[in-house]
Amino acid sequence: METRRKALGNGLEQLFNSQNISFSDIEKEIVENAKDSDIKMIKISEIRPNPYQPRKRFNEEKLQELADSIKEHGLFQPIIVKKSIKGYELVAGERRTRASQLAGFTEIPAIIKDFTDKEMMEVALLENIQREDLNPIEEAEAYNKIIESSNITQEELAKRVSKSRSYITNVLGLVSLPEEIKVLVIDKKLSMAHAKILSKLSDDEYAIRLANRIVEEGMSIRTLESIVKGSDVPKKHKITRVVPLNRTYALYESAMREKIGTRVTISAKKITIPFDSDEDLNRILEIINIDMDGE
Repeated sequence: METRRKALGNGLEQLFNSQNISFSDIEKEIVENAKDSDIKMIKISEIRPNPYQPRKRFNEEKLQELADSIKEHGLFQPIIVKKSIKGYELVAGERRTRASQLAGFTEIPAIIKDFTDKEMMEVALLENIQREDLNPIEEAEAYNKIIESSNITQEELAKRVSKSRSYITNVLGLVSLPEEIKVLVIDKKLSMAHAKILSKLSDDEYAIRLANRIVEEGMSIRTLESIVKGSDVPKKHKITRVVPLNRTYALYESAMREKIGTRVTISAKKITIPFDSDEDLNRILEIINIDMDGE
C-alpha cells in the first residue's frame, strides 16, 4: 500500500477511493501537483490508446478545429499516460493527442503516472461522460465493463458516476440489443427512449422489425408503447411509461452541443459548458465570438 501511495499520490488515491469521483478533480490533482521535471516530451508514435476508452467514434470536424487551435496556440495542458512495456498507454487526453498529431506534431508533453487497470477504466469513462457525450451504446458498454471487471453493483456505480440508479439500469439494458439496433442508435436514427423499450423485448427479430418501422415511419414513443404492451408480445421485463426530460431544454442542449462540440447541460436556470483544457476553452470562446485579446 505504501508503494501504491507513492506512485499515485495521497490526494489522488483519496479521490479514487471516494464514493463519488470527478474526472476534473482527478486531472486537476495530477496537473497541479506535477513538478516541471514530471512533464516529459514523449513521441506520439509511442502512445497507445487507453484500452478501456469507451469512445469508438471521434468527430473529425471537431478534432480538426482543436488541431488548428493547438497549431496556433500550442498545447497548454499535458496529457496523462502510464508507462507500459513498449512505450506508453494513454490515460487521459485522447482528443488532445489525436489533434496534436493532426496538427503535425510528433511529440507531446505528458505526465507519467502509475494507474491500475480499474483506475484507467474509470478515468476513460469519466473523461468522456463528464466532458463529452458518449453515444448511448458506448456509454452502456462502458458501464457494463466496469461492473463486470470491478464486481460492483449498479447502485455503487450510479453513485460513483453521479447518475441515478434508474438511469444506469436503463442504459445497461441497451447492451443486450441486437447489433442492427445498436447501429441505428449510434447513427442517431433511433432515440435512447425507443431503444430502451426495444431492449425489453425478448424476440430479437421482432425488435429489429420494430426498429426499422420506427425509422421508416417516424414512430412516436407512445405508439411504440401501444404496440409492445400487448400480452402476446414476448418481453424480458415489464414495459413502463417513458417520461421524457424537459423537451425544450433537451432541444436547446442538443443545438448548443452541435454548435460548440462539447456536452452542454441546462438545469435550475443555469447553463453548464465543461471544457477539456485551456486550448479547448479558447476554442469554445472563439465559437461563441468572445475575443479575449480585445480585453
